[in-house]
Amino acid sequence: MEIGTHWPTIMELFEEAFKSCMHFSMATVNEDGSPHVVPIGGLILRDNCTGFYFEEFPTRTPRNLKRNPRVAVLAVNADKIFWGKALLQGKFSQPPAVSINGTAGELREATPAEVDAWQKKVALTKSTKGYELLWSKMARVRDITFDSFEPVITGEMSTGLWK
Repeated sequence: MEIGTHWPTIMELFEEAFKSCMHFSMATVNEDGSPHVVPIGGLILRDNCTGFYFEEFPTRTPRNLKRNPRVAVLAVNADKIFWGKALLQGKFSQPPAVSINGTAGELREATPAEVDAWQKKVALTKSTKGYELLWSKMARVRDITFDSFEPVITGEMSTGLWK
C-alpha cells in the first residue's frame, strides 16, 4: 500500500491516538542491532508525508540516529469508548493503530511556527506543573520523512479499513 494514498487516515489516527494517550512509541536501532523504543509526545505530522518531533529528553535516540536515521513510529487510539464500541460491534469503525516508517533528519532549532503548533496541541495542560516541567521549553526538532506504513491488523475487526 502506498503511504500517500493513506496519509489523511494516518494523520487522523495520530490525532486520535495523541488525544487518548498523549504519546506515540518511536523505535530506533541500537549499535548492536537491537530495537530501542521510547515514548514520544512532541510529534506533529504535516500534510506531505513528513513531520517533526521535539527532541528534548532522549539520550540514546540521538546516538542511534547518528548511525542509522531510520525510525518507526507507532500510534494507537487507546480511547476506551472507541475500543468499547468496537468490542460490542465486533468491528472497528476506524483503524485502531498504525506504524509509520521514515528517515529522521539532523537536529535543528524549531521555528516559531513549529513551537506554536506544539503549544496549541498541549494548550489544555498549560496551567499544570507537569506542562511547565515537560513542555514549556521545547526548542529543538528533527524532521522525519515518512516513506511507508504498516497497518495494525486485528483480524476480522479491522477487515476493509485499509483499502
